[in-house]
Amino acid sequence: MSTVLLVDDDVENLWALQLALESCGHHVVLAESGCDALQKLQRQLPRLIITDWQMPGMDGVELCRRIRCQPSLADLPIILLSATPEPEDYPRCWTAFFQKPVDVAALLDSVNIFIAERLAEAFRRPAMGDPAPSRLQPVDSRCWP
Repeated sequence: MSTVLLVDDDVENLWALQLALESCGHHVVLAESGCDALQKLQRQLPRLIITDWQMPGMDGVELCRRIRCQPSLADLPIILLSATPEPEDYPRCWTAFFQKPVDVAALLDSVNIFIAERLAEAFRRPAMGDPAPSRLQPVDSRCWP
């Protein structure tokens, strides 16, 4: 079971997509705004984010930008939803785009594919991950007194 963060200011959309995602076995965390989503991301790291584009306050594109600025979240798959066509005048910082009304079967297929890819990538990585870069340069042991 993977956690999906679902962000939309329309509660009816949240509930409908939550039901569809949970029926596929996903755990769904709901956020009603971009700011709410960022706060929830500080407490819990989902495997994928689905966000609406047009929301009051912080829209979905701005949410995507802020997520991509955080190194720990930079490769997190993000699906952007909107009733309007895909925004072309913005730098593309989302993984996939679906226009509303959403084909739920296609959305669920994409969710499952992105999560499977993310899990496969996690298994390919070493358990401890790459060591953090150090500010200190290695010293040759022959240079020691």
